[in-house]
Amino acid sequence: MYKRYSNNFHRNMVIIYPGEFYVSTHDIIATVLGSCIAVCIKDKKTGIAGMNHFMLPGDVRSEDMFLSASAKYGMFAMEQLINEMIKKKGSKKDFEAKVFGGGHVLNFRKTDGNVPEANIEFVKAFLNMEQITIVKQDVGGFAGRKILFFPDTAKVLLKRLESSVDSKLIKAEQSYKTKLFKEKERFQEAGGDLTLF
Repeated sequence: MYKRYSNNFHRNMVIIYPGEFYVSTHDIIATVLGSCIAVCIKDKKTGIAGMNHFMLPGDVRSEDMFLSASAKYGMFAMEQLINEMIKKKGSKKDFEAKVFGGGHVLNFRKTDGNVPEANIEFVKAFLNMEQITIVKQDVGGFAGRKILFFPDTAKVLLKRLESSVDSKLIKAEQSYKTKLFKEKERFQEAGGDLTLF
């Protein structure tokens, strides 16, 4: 996470990287996405808002969301964001979401399935299960995306990236992907199981 003052918008901007989230009522939250997903959530009553940036390490279908070891990464990312918003007096019944990312930008092994599509399917199923309405989305395709989220208005500025390969943040996403897949393999080799509460 990196915080700086934006001269263009005359306020602080927080740039989040893969695996991170941030909650605010005023700071602009920014990220760059390739295959990852970013979910922007706004509480319509309190004004609290936040954004995360995550990826699932492998193919997950919504019907086996609770059985897949890969889904735990997305669930953790979503629960972190939602719980932090609730801690700051947000209420899930007043949440609305905007969803971005899931582009076919990174290379995956064939055995991993269609990770960008799995990311999209997972987040839609998760938000539906939590009864959080998706009011806007820009997902899929073959371009990276730069996202600026304004918590006070819930406005999102989106820029499609023609050549996302050179982006430092896309490289960070590639590094995050490698780390997640290694962690998933260690988890499976250890005979890991998912405990649901």
